[in-house]
Amino acid sequence: MSDQRKFIPLNIAILTVSDSRTEENDTSGKTLVDRLLGVGHNLAEKVIVPDDIYQMRAIVSKWIATLDIQVVIITGGTGVTGRDCTPEAIQPLFDKFLDGFGELFRTISYDEIGTSTLQSRAVAGVANGTYIFCLPGSSGACRTGWDKIIQAQLDYRTRPCNFVEMMPRLLEK
Repeated sequence: MSDQRKFIPLNIAILTVSDSRTEENDTSGKTLVDRLLGVGHNLAEKVIVPDDIYQMRAIVSKWIATLDIQVVIITGGTGVTGRDCTPEAIQPLFDKFLDGFGELFRTISYDEIGTSTLQSRAVAGVANGTYIFCLPGSSGACRTGWDKIIQAQLDYRTRPCNFVEMMPRLLEK
């Protein structure tokens, strides 16, 4: 019997948080869409929303209530300015926090941008059986987050373990 695992495509929604981006200039959202489609996942939906806690929560709440969406990736709003509110908007939705995601993201980012990584409040968690990743708004941060962390964890073939194999058990009580 072969120990080869087959790739399992997931339905992933992308949310760009920005007061100024449009579909024409949303390079970060496009980076994520290109990467997820490039490895064989499905784009469930892509939305751009202003830096507004309640608009973000409304969209993400709709997505996590949809059984057909397994992953949400948010880009933008994780900095420290007055308008940056993605962690505040999304963390109340988490059933479980994935603290290691932000820690690992900042560790990897340090090699790329030095101490500026302190300005990133990248977070991740699970809400109603849906994985949610919140990345900074730059396309470089999206490449780092996807290429060096998220892609492998959303690939069932990744050993010794990955987020995909945990999905059937996320809603256990």
